[in-house]
Parts: sequence; structure tokens; C-alpha cells
Amino acid sequence: MADILRFVVGLTGGIGSGKSAVSERFEALGVGVVDADVAARVVVRRGTDALETIQERFGDQVLTAEGELNRRVLREIVFSHEQERAWLETLLHPLIAIELREALARACSIYALLVSPLLKETGQATLVDRVLVVHASDSLRIERTLARDGGDEAGVRRIIGAQMSSKERLAMADDVIVNESDLAHLDAEVERLDRLYSSLAEAVH
Repeated sequence: MADILRFVVGLTGGIGSGKSAVSERFEALGVGVVDADVAARVVVRRGTDALETIQERFGDQVLTAEGELNRRVLREIVFSHEQERAWLETLLHPLIAIELREALARACSIYALLVSPLLKETGQATLVDRVLVVHASDSLRIERTLARDGGDEAGVRRIIGAQMSSKERLAMADDVIVNESDLAHLDAEVERLDRLYSSLAEAVH
């Protein structure tokens, strides 16, 4: 791993798996959390070159009335057209990687958590020492995503189909949290892994 921190854990999982619920619990324990979704928003803020480039390609439909990126509209476009998704990733992934490196460099906890739904696909796995996968069944992920974002089931299924399969994701995992139970179970799993990661980080300091 690049010398950003002594120890970085990559947290990944498909849409609706519960990555945010897990990362919030690590953060509550004092762990520095860097979120690729946050970085992805930063690089397309109003006034950025990236947002202007996206507007030129897709038109004003991808902007809100306030001139910000309409992420829902853009997501529907790129997950329906593989070529457009590839174009967008080519534009944004290098910018996001720079943002993530800078954020990780600012982390001051004994280890940091890099949260990314596309940890391997974007090359962000090169920034981490260990991979934690949050897993849940497709049906539960669809239910959670619809409750959170609205939309329709077909749209969510398209996103799931475009992402790495659960089998592939689990194959890259050093650790797994199966997020299909109650919050007490989630709390216990995070506390267990925090002890493990703190110990591993101590060993390399």
C-alpha cells in the first residue's frame, strides 16, 4: 500500500447492503472514516470542470434548478447505457482517487476506514491493507434501497446487475459482516472487528 497511513481497511458492499450503518459505527468508536461517495460528490460540485464536462455530454437534464448535479438522473442514464457509464468512470475515478488519498493522509486514528462500493473496480483497493465486505441478500438490498431512494425495483436491479456480484465481492474479503440481523448484532460485529484492526495496526506501528 502507498504510505498514506500505517493501516487502512477498505469497507465495501453492494447497494443497500448497509455500508453506511457499519461505517457510522466505526466512526462512533473514533475511527477515521473516508467515504468514496463523499469524494465523488466533492469532485462534481457546482463550478468544477468535471461537472461542466458532464453537462456538456448529457445536457441540462443532469443539473438541478440550483445548478448542482442531479445524481438520480445521471445514475439512471449511466446504469442504462454501459458506454456512458464507462465514460463517466474514466472521467471521475482519477479525480476521486486524488481526493481519497488526501483525505486518508489527514486521518489521525490508529487505522482508517475507506468506504467504497467500487473498491476493486476503481483500483482503490491499492490504498488498503485489508478488505471488509458488508453482505446482504439481493431482496433485502432492493427493499432497503427503495425505502431510502425511492424509484422502482427494475432500476435497483439494473444497478445490482452492473455491480460486482456478491460471490466476487466475498471472494476478495478478509472479513465479512452479514448485515441481515438486528442492530445489536451489527454493533457487536463492529466492536469485534475494531479490536482486531486496532491490534493489527499496533503491530505495524
